[in-house]
Amino acid sequence: MSWNWGKFGLLAGGFLLGTYGVKILGSRDMKNTYTHTTAAVLRMKDEVVKDFTTIGENCSDIAAAAKDINEKREEAYEAEMIENAKAVLAEAEAKKADKTDKE
Repeated sequence: MSWNWGKFGLLAGGFLLGTYGVKILGSRDMKNTYTHTTAAVLRMKDEVVKDFTTIGENCSDIAAAAKDINEKREEAYEAEMIENAKAVLAEAEAKKADKTDKE
């Protein structure tokens, strides 16, 4: 049986890297790095939340303005319909008066 020294070397290298990797990741310098990274992420989260709050407020303002526009358009449409109905009634009364005058 022959040994595949390449695979054995990879296994030994992985073991050493894993062993020292845990020590390196648990070191005081790495903990300091983790702390600064976490602090940066928290600052970024605060900025994102602030931006989303601003966007949400702007959307609320836009929605309120759109509702006002639609209400004004509806009122104008109703006023136009009333004026059209008055014109139709006036025309009908005028025709009725003409018909009565001819008799």
